[in-house]
Amino acid sequence: MSFPNKEQRQKCWDSRDRYWECLDRNADDASRCAETRSFYESRCPSQWVKHFDRKREYLKFKDKIENDGYEPLDDPKARAKS
Repeated sequence: MSFPNKEQRQKCWDSRDRYWECLDRNADDASRCAETRSFYESRCPSQWVKHFDRKREYLKFKDKIENDGYEPLDDPKARAKS
């Protein structure tokens, strides 16, 4: 597949956004968003889909850390380096 033009990129981003909105509405239950996912995959290059999937997971993780905080590991190796 050649690099998507501006219109194709916009269609990809729009379908990604619709898929992410579906996941948000359905508590990340991908089975309830299968049709939207299929449309998203048909509109975006596969490497982009992989990238966007990883990006969503990272953003969810980042949001959780920012909102819930984190507990530092009690790692003896880390203390030994100090």
